Amino acid sequence: MSTTPDAVSASITYLLPPPNGERAYQTINADPTIGDRRKNIIRKDFDALIENVRGKEHTFTLDNAGFQYAHRPTTFKDFRDDKKVLEDYYPESEALIKDLTGASRVVFFDHTRRLRRPGELDDAPDRRQPVAQAHVDQTTASSIARVHRHLPPTDAPALLRRRFQIVNLWRPIGNPALDWPLALCDYRSVDAKQDTFPVALVYPDREGETMGVKHNPNHQWKYLRGMTPDEVVMIKCFDSIEDGSVARFTPHTGFQDPTTPAGAPFRESIELRALVFYD
Repeated sequence: MSTTPDAVSASITYLLPPPNGERAYQTINADPTIGDRRKNIIRKDFDALIENVRGKEHTFTLDNAGFQYAHRPTTFKDFRDDKKVLEDYYPESEALIKDLTGASRVVFFDHTRRLRRPGELDDAPDRRQPVAQAHVDQTTASSIARVHRHLPPTDAPALLRRRFQIVNLWRPIGNPALDWPLALCDYRSVDAKQDTFPVALVYPDREGETMGVKHNPNHQWKYLRGMTPDEVVMIKCFDSIEDGSVARFTPHTGFQDPTTPAGAPFRESIELRALVFYD
């Protein structure tokens, strides 16, 4: 594989479940005694050709590929102030997602700001770095659990009878994301059953569940080189439509781009996670 103006050759970290048949898990925070998260999954790097879709980004949608780019400038600047993010950036982002998807209801349940800090092992909730392994944020079980957890019990049953999704809204902060950009795997190249497996995400007080992604040479990885703070990408993590007519999810990961200019600012980004409902 070789780097061209339209694609880069880079390493993608994939996962394998534990060989002994145990339930796969990883902790949410690093253990300072080992400098890493405790886990029983196996990481393995594979070379991949990652296509730069700049100029044709409009051809990828949540329904066909599992992700969708958009040029949506924001005047919001206070991304380090969680209170202001909740009060001001959430409503703006709710309107954005409704406009792009036609959804009738959008409920954000959390957000994460990430800043790459080379050499630092601390990954506490307020010091998250780019995730460097292919993954999907939710499984079917955890997606349904999210509805029950974040919506009133009087609303959840009716909402679960209609189409719903979990969508992340990702945006660079401050500078173009030339350093450690975000790669997305086109769902049309994914074998949904064979390429993924559930991974328990162990918090100090509860458990969630994500999907690990196994290597498949058919995977088609994409990125939008130099995404600016005026651009966003919606990343589908779950869709209740499972009849094959639409993308159900999209694996994604941060990666080291060999074309990143020397001295480029370390990547900083924010992602909002939303339950997205349709009438």
